[in-house]
Amino acid sequence: MGFYEDRILPYLINITCGMKDTLPLRSRTCAGLSGEVVELGFGSGLNVPFYPEAVTRVAAIEPSNTGWKIATDRVEASPVPIERAGLDGQRLPFDDDTFDAALSTYTLCTIPDLAAALAEVKRVVKDGGTLHFLEHGNAPDESVRKWQRRLEPIQKRVAGGCHLTRDIPAALRDADLTITTLDTFYEEHTPKPMAAMSLGVAQVG
Repeated sequence: MGFYEDRILPYLINITCGMKDTLPLRSRTCAGLSGEVVELGFGSGLNVPFYPEAVTRVAAIEPSNTGWKIATDRVEASPVPIERAGLDGQRLPFDDDTFDAALSTYTLCTIPDLAAALAEVKRVVKDGGTLHFLEHGNAPDESVRKWQRRLEPIQKRVAGGCHLTRDIPAALRDADLTITTLDTFYEEHTPKPMAAMSLGVAQVG
């Protein structure tokens, strides 16, 4: 990681992804999680306040040392044990069938090899387990998609490789994950090219 990506961008993400409008969405995404959970793109720990009591452990995947540092107070205050357990969602350092669930919020847009990361989720989450996701991506309206295509090169440079045009539900289906719940909408108070959201649950196996 360069200086900007490791020292500055995590603070910007902590602010933008921690805005008031995102908090109810994070709560909805985390609802129903239980047991041992692997969280892709843990970041600064913005989901920590929304872990249900049924969660017994969280293995945090986070490449940024600064992001993990920002998360310190949230991690220490959490009643759920949290450990930084890996750096790369494309190569998870766990045995097969380790976790009851996976969690990803505002993360699948940035992983370079999304198919590899989803294959890893399938590998480490037990059959019948779930992936809870809150992600932005390809908009339902062509007029917005045009702007997404125009803005994506800039977005990738300033936002750590973030793609605006990824079709997250399609990627989940391509990975043979079964989407059981899906809500698509534009996030409020956010420019539409960055606000086309998919919130839901996909089942493994």
